[in-house]
Amino acid sequence: MTALALPAPAPARAGPLALWNRMRNDEPLFAATALFLALAIIPLAAAGMIDPRLHLGENIWVKPIKFAVALSVYTATLTLYARYLPAGMTRRTTYRLFAGAVVFAIAAEMVWIGGAAAMGTTSHFNTGEPVWAALYPVMGAMATLLTSASAVYAVAIARNRDLAIAPVLKAGLVWGLGLTLPLTLVTAGTMSSLNGHNVGGSGMATEGLWLIGWLRDGGDLRVAHFFATHAMHFVPAFALALMWLGRPGASRAVHGFALAFALFVLATFAQALMGRPFLAMIG
Repeated sequence: MTALALPAPAPARAGPLALWNRMRNDEPLFAATALFLALAIIPLAAAGMIDPRLHLGENIWVKPIKFAVALSVYTATLTLYARYLPAGMTRRTTYRLFAGAVVFAIAAEMVWIGGAAAMGTTSHFNTGEPVWAALYPVMGAMATLLTSASAVYAVAIARNRDLAIAPVLKAGLVWGLGLTLPLTLVTAGTMSSLNGHNVGGSGMATEGLWLIGWLRDGGDLRVAHFFATHAMHFVPAFALALMWLGRPGASRAVHGFALAFALFVLATFAQALMGRPFLAMIG
């Protein structure tokens, strides 16, 4: 009697839970931080609906919400990229201490920004009061520390000779992560030295583009800063697009795109310094 052959079970789809488990296994500290920040958006949004106070024409809780979103995306991205680090790196004591310092810096930034909102004042460029003036450079150092994780990942992935991925993807990860810190330091450092993000214009949020708030009546250094911090997304996304097009070995194209992206960031930076708005026709 011939036994009936049972059909092979269909492979399980990688749903949100499977993705979360993979992220938690690859980098548990950054994964937990990303989740906590994402959940923190809920009470921050509730505070914005309850509290009508404004700063520069914008609800005072908008900035904490934006930073919670940005830092959640940042730590989630690092968690996804952790799988490309050398084997065992995330279990080393030196790495765990560094990751802990990064998370501490993120927590300090959120407490600083959220605390300022609760007190009805601003966190950034607040040099009118001694306490806030003293905190500002400290928080600048914290911001540099947390952003340095991108550079650490870039170097580690570049040195990972055992990484079995397409050359184009490795190039995209290394370039994207590698550009994030220096471009961010240039743009954020200039804003700090000028004690503001606007060059000309009113500086009022009511004069900005819808949702993102970039000024339409003057130069806005936040434009260059935004693209600088998202180099870790744009360049790898270009590499993934090349893979989708069937060009897994087109590393030179990634090198060219990374250079063009850096020049684009610097162009928006120069445009803002000249007092010219970015895409003023939108909004």
